[in-house]
Formats: sequence, C-alpha cells, structure tokens
Amino acid sequence: MLDSPSAPIRILIVDDHPVVLAGLTSMLGTQSGIEVVGAAQSGEDALNILARTPTDLVLLDLRMPGMSGIDTLQAFRRAKVSARTIVLTSFETDENIYGAVQAGAQGYLLKDTPQASMVEAIRTVHSGRRYLPPNIAARLAERMMRTNLTYRELEVLNMLSRGLTNKEIGTVLQISGNTVRNHVNSIIEKLEVSDRTEAATTAIHRGLINIEN
Repeated sequence: MLDSPSAPIRILIVDDHPVVLAGLTSMLGTQSGIEVVGAAQSGEDALNILARTPTDLVLLDLRMPGMSGIDTLQAFRRAKVSARTIVLTSFETDENIYGAVQAGAQGYLLKDTPQASMVEAIRTVHSGRRYLPPNIAARLAERMMRTNLTYRELEVLNMLSRGLTNKEIGTVLQISGNTVRNHVNSIIEKLEVSDRTEAATTAIHRGLINIEN
C-alpha cells in the first residue's frame, strides 16, 4: 500500500554519540512532515531497525567504531535497503566524500550544517535527487577527475609521510631504491605537487592516508 502524498518522511538517525542522536532527534522531531522512526548507534543496529521499521531516509555518521559509515552503506546495498541515505559527518576530506558517494550515499552534509539546510537536504534526497552543498560537490568533482593512485603507490606514500627514505621504503617493501624513486615520481605527478614533502601533506589533507597509528 502506497503512502499518501502527505505522509511524513520517516527518518532513521545513525550515530555512535548519544548526545548527537538526542540532539538530531529533538531537532528533526519538531519539523513538519518529518518523523524520526528510530535511532541507532552502529551500522549493525541500523540494519536491524531497517529490517523491521519502514524507513524513507537514513542520516548516517561516517566515523563509527566497528562498521564505519562506508561499511554500513555497502551493507545497505547488499541488503537491498530501499531507504535513501544522507551522510552527516564532521569530516570532509576528498576521499571521505568520494567513498561515501561511491558506496551509495545520495547526500553529504557536515554536522554544523544549519537546520534549514539540513531539512532542505532531507526533502531533496527524499524526492529522488542528490544533495551536495557547492563546496562538497566541487571537491567531489576534483576527486573524480584525479587519477587514482595504485595500491603500491599508496603504500609508498604512507611510508614517505612517516619520514622513511627511499632506501628504507625499498627494504620494507622488498623492492629496489630505483623502483621506489619511480613510485615517488609517479605520486608527485598524479597529486600535482612539487616534492615528496608536499605529496605527504596533500595526501593527509585529502584523506588519502591516515598516520594516526
């Protein structure tokens, strides 16, 4: 049985921070035409709720322990979840944006998005369209046009960002110094930077590598 045109947009909020869940639930619950049907603190919880609760749209955090937002989007696709998804996150690196859209997100918002814009995004995505703020759309376009680094180049990039020399990288990867140098030159060319230091800085800024651990 089809919903009537006046039926509210049924939303599931997924975020591992209880305060964020409570805040979004309270804020969206006051909006005309929107009904928060559930709140989940993990991707697994979201899948369980979606299996038993009719839902039109999911607001999904990107960084969560266990299943990340990307993992959750991929799980939605495998489970043939019909609800559309807007990623709502504090992170806006090129790789986060690209990864979310590639995994099936129809919208991408930062958590400091004004309430009116968030509601606009919800209504836009629910209507079947995408919602990407201009700055996010521009970064996505740039990322999609940029030539992808190979897995080996990402390995080399990660190591040079940690200060390893070409010789040290070669020892770890069991390849020659010349081969490492060729990879570094290719990385510099693809990232359109001037040297290995700028390559490392650019890669961290764009989210290509993570040097926290």
